[in-house]
Amino acid sequence: MAHKPTYPVTRAAFGVAALVAIVILANWLISLTPLGNRGHDFTENKNHTLSDGTRAILKDLDTQVVIRYYASRSTNYMPEQLKLHMRRVDDLLKEYASLSGGRLRIENLDPEPDTDAEDSANLDGISGQRIDDENLYFGLAVNCLDRTAVIPFLEPRDETMLEYNLSKAIAEVTTPVKPVIGVMSALDLKGGPAMMQGQRPSPPWVFYQQLKQSFEVKDLGMTPPAIDPKEIKVLLLFHPAGITPEVEFLVDQYLLGGGTVVVAVDAFSITAQMAGGGNPMMGMGGGVPTTSTLPTLFGAWGVSFESGQTLADPAYKTKMNTRNGAADAITVLTLPQAAMPQKDNVVTKDLSSIMLLLPGGFTKTSGGGVDINTLVRSTTGAGFVDSMQASRLDPSLAMTLKSTGTAYDLVSHLHGTFKTAFPNGKPGEESKPEPEEKKPEIGQLPAEIKKPEPKPVWLKAGTAPGNVFLIADVDAFHDQFAYNPQMLQLGMASPANGNASLLFNLLDQATGSKYLIGSRSRAAVRRPFTVIQEMETDFDKEVGDKITKFQKEVDATNQKLSELQAQRSSGADLHLTPEQEAEIKKLREVSVDNRRKIREMEKDLRRQKDGLTGRITLANVVIMPVIVILVGLGLFIARRSATRAR
Repeated sequence: MAHKPTYPVTRAAFGVAALVAIVILANWLISLTPLGNRGHDFTENKNHTLSDGTRAILKDLDTQVVIRYYASRSTNYMPEQLKLHMRRVDDLLKEYASLSGGRLRIENLDPEPDTDAEDSANLDGISGQRIDDENLYFGLAVNCLDRTAVIPFLEPRDETMLEYNLSKAIAEVTTPVKPVIGVMSALDLKGGPAMMQGQRPSPPWVFYQQLKQSFEVKDLGMTPPAIDPKEIKVLLLFHPAGITPEVEFLVDQYLLGGGTVVVAVDAFSITAQMAGGGNPMMGMGGGVPTTSTLPTLFGAWGVSFESGQTLADPAYKTKMNTRNGAADAITVLTLPQAAMPQKDNVVTKDLSSIMLLLPGGFTKTSGGGVDINTLVRSTTGAGFVDSMQASRLDPSLAMTLKSTGTAYDLVSHLHGTFKTAFPNGKPGEESKPEPEEKKPEIGQLPAEIKKPEPKPVWLKAGTAPGNVFLIADVDAFHDQFAYNPQMLQLGMASPANGNASLLFNLLDQATGSKYLIGSRSRAAVRRPFTVIQEMETDFDKEVGDKITKFQKEVDATNQKLSELQAQRSSGADLHLTPEQEAEIKKLREVSVDNRRKIREMEKDLRRQKDGLTGRITLANVVIMPVIVILVGLGLFIARRSATRAR
């Protein structure tokens, strides 16, 4: 029986089909293993690479952590922007699970109506968001033992904080006890009652609310009876305006015992000024001075702080919107990475920039006996100016500024064994004589004599190394200046700059929670096509000028028509002259013609934009496959030539 011949083309087709099947199957099998979730990050800012802090958190996990990931995948109403962000979250969670060594498990749940997944989401406090009349879920709950941290909705606009929020949630549920931060402030950080009847009460500062999420916050007030270093992990002095020597002494004793102090002072606090009704001439804000300092402690620490004048630096000036238009404010400093000299410091290395408003300035003096590391500083072209003029953004300051040739510290870290700022003991008790021991009276036994209470023993030298972080501004952390106001109205705290990250980085390092620092201030994954934007801007400007010209002609024509119609309806002349009728007809024709030209130019503008987008999309889709095909053909021809040569 003769066999049916098999043609080379058929064999080749079967071979290609088998090869494709093998590739697909192998890719699927590899994707199920940890190796399949690894890759190389070639992006400029390593957007797809987890920070060292996140890796350390995952490495230190000793208890099983479960992430219940709720995402409405079966709906047809999911916006494209959320779909793209969902892929980013999917990849990120796979990377987390891969690096955890099996100690982190991801549960993917699709909360469709009337399902167990929907009940689970409701129990976790995730209710979804209403989009296009559909309740869409896109959040997660991180659980470890009996603790759960929830991110109700993974907002794409909050992408830069995605890794930090997820890592923070994991750290929260795996840390049994939160560090205690003692807060002393002359400002009402936790909000307060309404100033007048009918007004809303002032809300807590956003950073204060976030502080309570990560730490146990203890409000000490401005006159605490004592500060126990065994209880208080970090002491935050936030605008300690009007601090008394007695309280400075308590801070001194806390630091000598090995405590950590974060100090934010100000030369002119806009926040305190606004709290007092915004009258800069008062110099006070609701009874709170606009300036703050630590007059005794700073000298003992080896630093001085200029609180009577505001620091100006033309090199870091910020363009501000004023009543008279945009103006360069030399006392509102936008400080880039160039102002942060320690490139490897975990506090500042991931910050793109911070903004300080009317700050003071620190200078190093002698006698502190501790190491002082500059984290943020001005240029040598900086100088001090009048605070009142600075608060009004007076443009004449730029012409009258006299530089001292000194670079001033704006954020500093002091470390070492501190000396006491009160060598004579607690203020008010230095001159008190030692109580005399009473002699026994006749017939009185010595045991019946009441001995005087022993005088408290105060530390005169440090018993353990301490840390002090100094910040020359407090307004930088107010909601208005540290967060995006539009996002705050939507209930989301999206940083407008690196200010909040700076403060929390300091606190994370001070409390020993260094792992979270590296995951802050991540760059956005979605980056704008700047070349296309520039091309569109140039085209918009060119066409927009013509459209504006035609629009002015239309407006002028309509104005003339209105005047003629007004003459007609005034009764002075019931019938228009032929010349007036011709003028009206001509004006109407000009108006219609100009409107037609505007519509045509707008259509042409849209066509060119669409064409530009189409050409770029076509290039992205076609060029790479063409390159692959050409490389393949080249290899095929080279191999065929080599075969023929043999």
